[in-house]
Amino acid sequence: MTPESAPVPAPEPGSRAQQRSRTEARILEAATRSFFDVGYERTTIRAVATAANVDAGLVMHYFGSKQALFQRVVDAAPLPEIDAAPGQAGEHILAGLADRLANEPVASLSILRSMLTTPEAADAVGTAAIRYQAQIAQAIPAPDADLRAAIISAVLLGITVSRHLMKADALADAEPQEVIRLLRPAIQSLADGRDL
Repeated sequence: MTPESAPVPAPEPGSRAQQRSRTEARILEAATRSFFDVGYERTTIRAVATAANVDAGLVMHYFGSKQALFQRVVDAAPLPEIDAAPGQAGEHILAGLADRLANEPVASLSILRSMLTTPEAADAVGTAAIRYQAQIAQAIPAPDADLRAAIISAVLLGITVSRHLMKADALADAEPQEVIRLLRPAIQSLADGRDL
């Protein structure tokens, strides 16, 4: 084993590296909450620092800018994975949506809220959506798989925004399984490569 390929040891408990890691995590958590609560434009480095109980200079030292901090929040947000075989993608997609309807992660919500008003956030969401659509398209056995994947992604995004951010009455109050039951025929048809 060469020195370049040797595994990097975990930081010692109480070490500077571990303290830095904990501080970064607190800052990211505070930033995620702020981006969700007030959006990208109204989030300030000073407010994030106050919420994380650190100096604003330390936030800048670790992250460099608000845009870089937002990008780290985007990178930390979970991206759904489609690892189902063709013919099973529809149920896999619906299961992921059911989970997001019941328990939408704050990081994802902060990104979705900010994308509505900020080009940087919209770009970040667009990049994540392209990766997700590519995964879906690979599991669709049809010549128009890319279009079908884009439609599925748009439907999922619309439902998530309507339920968690716009809080549309009927959708916000609906049981996740009821939403899935109504969506199943359309999503299955799109994911299986057939027409209704």
